Amino acid sequence: MDKNRILQLAQERIDALNKGLFIVEISISASNVINIELDKENGGVSIEDCISVSRNVEHNLDRDEADFELNVSSAGMDRPLRHEKQFIKNTGRKITVLKTNGELFEGALSKYESGSLVLTVERTVKNEKNKKTTVSEELTFEKQEIKEIKRIISFK
Repeated sequence: MDKNRILQLAQERIDALNKGLFIVEISISASNVINIELDKENGGVSIEDCISVSRNVEHNLDRDEADFELNVSSAGMDRPLRHEKQFIKNTGRKITVLKTNGELFEGALSKYESGSLVLTVERTVKNEKNKKTTVSEELTFEKQEIKEIKRIISFK
């Protein structure tokens, strides 16, 4: 399977829909299982969006040439953030950042630009009168030092 052809077909439909959809990831296994993961700049990806992209890809690939399985899905809330537009979309939301050295940070995504992100972390400290207060600190992470970024899902 030609990944560039699949990307072209998926992008063709995404452009035609003009809903702010974007491709997070396309993977093709050795047994021709094609997985296309979508997200949307504002809001969530609908089932209709997935069906539309799936149909465009499926109808333009020849099963006689190579049999395949096609899965088109939205980037789930529990999945790591991997695309620049996902970082922008989640600005202000609580996330966890796992660094390549194993350190884990939790805070609000304040800013993302050109491969680095700023995380606002709140921590409790004792002041001079031994009373606890909350202080905010901004931490900057470069893309190469980050292993994984995930949204924190809260039902409060």
